[in-house]
Amino acid sequence: MIYRCVMEQVLKIKGEESKWDIRHKVWDYIEDQNLANFPRPVHNRIPNFKAGKKLLVPTPRLKTGLFNKIVPPKGATNQELRVCSTSQGVKEFSVPIGLNDNVHVDLVVVGSVAVSEKGYRIGKGEGFADMEYAMMACMGAVCESSVVITIVHDCQVMEIPETLIEGHDLTVDFILTPSRIIKTECKRPKPQGIIWSKLDTEVLKKIPILKKLRSIQQEAEKDVTLKTPPAGEDENESSQESCQSNIQRELKRESHWQHGHLVSKGDQRGRFKSVFPKSPVSTIYLGDIPSRLRVSELKTLLREHEAVPLRIIWQGAQHRAFLHYADSTRAEHALRALQKLSVHGSTMRVECVRSGATDGTGQKEEPSED
Repeated sequence: MIYRCVMEQVLKIKGEESKWDIRHKVWDYIEDQNLANFPRPVHNRIPNFKAGKKLLVPTPRLKTGLFNKIVPPKGATNQELRVCSTSQGVKEFSVPIGLNDNVHVDLVVVGSVAVSEKGYRIGKGEGFADMEYAMMACMGAVCESSVVITIVHDCQVMEIPETLIEGHDLTVDFILTPSRIIKTECKRPKPQGIIWSKLDTEVLKKIPILKKLRSIQQEAEKDVTLKTPPAGEDENESSQESCQSNIQRELKRESHWQHGHLVSKGDQRGRFKSVFPKSPVSTIYLGDIPSRLRVSELKTLLREHEAVPLRIIWQGAQHRAFLHYADSTRAEHALRALQKLSVHGSTMRVECVRSGATDGTGQKEEPSED
């Protein structure tokens, strides 16, 4: 029997709040009220609750494929069955299911950070659930009769503005909480496949099965055109990748985290000059960055606004960052896309750094207070 009871929403969302504002409001509340199971804290995660159901899960982070079929050992104990449901269990007790295998999924269970009674869902910000469903749609594994449900705590059910939901976002048909079952009656269509024009080559490198799926669709003469890739993904792709890898290694050796912000040790000016290539670069300056904003959140925001830079110089302790683009066209596009960018209730300052204003190290004079 499908039922629902009247329960007042614990958390209220203001009209101007972003997806990241909603995520942090939910995460903070769940931590303050000690509502979730391991792992903790729940920040930057889908909160876990004991559901008492048997679930099949996709391959963790889509690193080795889309599906794995769990095959428990004969006479498995309860402890072994619990291991089977973990990432370690996927490695030890599963067999992969390929893109060409004939599978049909009747019920899809997704995690959520926040969800509305209209079926609008907000995940943790990495887009894996949306991607998994879109890939299943490409395989023919899901169809209109496939049901999507999410299992959350009552405090995670709230009003979410439809303006925050995009074409690639997965909606849900049912919401299960400790106290009720909600049928959303959502009319918004679910993703019918991968929207390739929203992806760049970096995503294909991180998710090999996505690259394989693109090849299959390409052979089927479907449009798999990617969005304009980040600079350097042409004839200079390999050198740019090497450059970015060098930067990451240098930052890892010479930097450390303090109070949630990346703080560089010593003067990196000369080191960055030797690592960065001497090529035309246009730079966007982000100022008034909220202290709660993490660099991982900023990267997600940039992906959502289709303003992914060649590299980021993060100066969280000074509440600022520099986004480097390979040419002025990409920088101008990013400048338009990021105007009036608001996160955690604060509107960030977005400016184009003119030629000569930086030396490529990310060091820039503070705007005059006079």
